[in-house]
Amino acid sequence: MRSRYDAFAREDWNYIAETSLHQSVEELSASPSLTWLRLEVLQAYENIVEFKAYYKLHQGIEVLHEKSTFIKVDDTWKYEGGELYPSKILSNEPCPCGSAKKYKKCCK
Repeated sequence: MRSRYDAFAREDWNYIAETSLHQSVEELSASPSLTWLRLEVLQAYENIVEFKAYYKLHQGIEVLHEKSTFIKVDDTWKYEGGELYPSKILSNEPCPCGSAKKYKKCCK
């Protein structure tokens, strides 16, 4: 999971496609360019990882909350799919940008 997050941050579409069952380089490279800020793994067990990934868009900071399923193929874990959850950054949470300020006093 962390290696895929790092690959998204670097826009390494080849690595992401190689570690996925259904995502192609062409599909991934058409994604909008985002500035990834932080990955928070909420829980991980067996082949499931629930996480929040924070990213910056033109209009501010957003959060992607997903429970991902992975499958092992030839000794390599591959992303099979995920369930997205509605999520938002709360005003009194630390700002995902890393400033140590509350979100409401920083990037909101």
